[in-house]
Amino acid sequence: MSRSFAHRVQRACRCGVTAAPRWGYPPAVSDFDSRLAALHRDLVLQGERVFDLLLKAVESYFDLDKAKAAQVVAADDVIDRVDVEIERASIPLLAMGVTDEHSIRSVLTIVKVNNELERIADLGVIIAEVVEGYPDLQERVPNTFRVMANSVIGMLRDANRALAEGNAKLAQQVLLFDDTVSRFKEEIVLHAQERIADGTFSVKFGFRLMAVAKAVERVADHCTNICEQVIYLQSGKIVRHRPEGWSDPVPA
Repeated sequence: MSRSFAHRVQRACRCGVTAAPRWGYPPAVSDFDSRLAALHRDLVLQGERVFDLLLKAVESYFDLDKAKAAQVVAADDVIDRVDVEIERASIPLLAMGVTDEHSIRSVLTIVKVNNELERIADLGVIIAEVVEGYPDLQERVPNTFRVMANSVIGMLRDANRALAEGNAKLAQQVLLFDDTVSRFKEEIVLHAQERIADGTFSVKFGFRLMAVAKAVERVADHCTNICEQVIYLQSGKIVRHRPEGWSDPVPA
């Protein structure tokens, strides 16, 4: 199909089901396309919910704000419910008889990205639960962790935008941050271990810091998974993570 998924969705949303596309579809937008457009909107909204949850989770850790952490845990219930609704609505589309490769990839992308978003929300809850169980400690969060966390929040923001717009170039840019985040995590874990050993950090603070850093790194991994799906959807090509970094997309 010559037009991108995002373009099809935007046109279907703008024109309604009676629109007359110019790229070879029947006079009316098909039921498949209208349902696909609705699912895409639902997925974009889910991405916004997950972004808000992660941002609050990180903020609650920076500020040791237990009230905000409780909001994160409560918000996950809505995300879990929508996750199930999107998956249930996606599967019947594959039974509608579409044979176009791009259309099939579009449905599979929704299913896969929906799962990635739910996993990110779960990691946000892990961070919030650390805060809820936090004792009154005086240690400061290292500046390196703040940089790492802010980088990952930016990755999720851009991954959501790449998905909403069908922007494969932006998705490729997000992939470049993954290795940097991993290096940040390694530095933070080593720093925490050294500070525990010399008595600067209490054991409780050090272990909680390492747990949160690992959760944030896993969020970055899920962001790259989302961006890989965006690239595959738009181009039919895949990317590989090599020791020297992410490769350019290549034919599947």
